[in-house]
Amino acid sequence: MGFFRFWKRIKILPGVWLNMSKSGVSVSAGPRGAKYTEGKKRRQFTLGIPGTGLSYTWRFKK
Repeated sequence: MGFFRFWKRIKILPGVWLNMSKSGVSVSAGPRGAKYTEGKKRRQFTLGIPGTGLSYTWRFKK
């Protein structure tokens, strides 16, 4: 059985995004390949290799 997922991303400034989903709102910032995200429940930092689909995410509780 599947499920529907709501997720919307709005560009605020170059490199800064407002992310909205059913679970809440968060803000992401960073250049391509590196991103810091701050939300209501957690903070996370993601490093990736652009164009490869490979990335690693560190998650921190608030």
